[in-house]
Amino acid sequence: MNKNNNEIKQKLNFYEKMLKIRLAEETAIDLYSRNIIRGSMHTYIGEEAVAVGICSALDIQKGDAITSTHRGHGHFIAMGGEVKYMLAELLGKSNGYCKGKGGSMHIADKDIGVYGANGIVGGGIAIACGLALANSLNANNGVVVTFFGDGASNQGILYESLNVSSIWKLPVIFVCENNMYAQTTPAEMTLSGGSVSKRAEGFGIEGIDVDGNDIDKVFEIAKYAVDKARLKKMPTLIEAKTYRWKGHWQGDPEMYRTKEEVKMWISKCPIKNYEKKLISDYGVNIEDIEMINRKVALEIKSAEEFAILSKEPSLDSLFEDIYTEKEMS
Repeated sequence: MNKNNNEIKQKLNFYEKMLKIRLAEETAIDLYSRNIIRGSMHTYIGEEAVAVGICSALDIQKGDAITSTHRGHGHFIAMGGEVKYMLAELLGKSNGYCKGKGGSMHIADKDIGVYGANGIVGGGIAIACGLALANSLNANNGVVVTFFGDGASNQGILYESLNVSSIWKLPVIFVCENNMYAQTTPAEMTLSGGSVSKRAEGFGIEGIDVDGNDIDKVFEIAKYAVDKARLKKMPTLIEAKTYRWKGHWQGDPEMYRTKEEVKMWISKCPIKNYEKKLISDYGVNIEDIEMINRKVALEIKSAEEFAILSKEPSLDSLFEDIYTEKEMS
């Protein structure tokens, strides 16, 4: 199949970003296992095609932005976040994106359009509507995406936000990453009607299902939703069916699912299967794939070293960058 160079370049970029997320998360898991990362951590392994497919349809130069979740490392990297500063943040270092104060669940950088990961389930949904409202009031063309999981789809804030976004015609896209489990509870036990996307109908919003392990399909749907939000100021609800390979958190014993189920989903790996597709459908040489693999591996290794060697925050910074300041006596 003949494809033009620009299309192949885009496909290779998809592959590289997904691989970067995967290797960054594997590195974070290793650092966590060595007790170098402290606190709770939720990884994105297995869901990479959703973040890259959606975020690749956005344009930061036009003011596009996202709000993220407690499982937000993948979203951050997909929006262009540098892994070395992200890992430094996970390690609580002073040169992390939030100077070590955000950690895994609260990384933010508005310069790349990331208005925060969020430790509150569904906490970013209303924030996204606020950003989208600001875009409308300022008459700019920015589009906002809010990511949330199947568990958050049962939070009331989603339905309030769907309602107001429809009434006010907000340029916002709701992306449910249905990874089949709300912490330890199977989605099939909590989703009435069997679908999140169908719930959009009651608010006069279009709901779309997509295979969250197929990055080309995710990107196609994302482009459609972004164009509709930017040009028609109309929201869309996308439900991306995917799967997290690891437990809800690092250390999760995963007693709620079988090894066979996990193995089956691993066989649907969005990265490995895309690598095969690049070679078979787009005529990419295996040498080009291997070159990307080496490049990304070196970048992640360098990022790990950077983060480990970075300085801890000073005591004097304790009351910096906060809303209130307390004098030390």
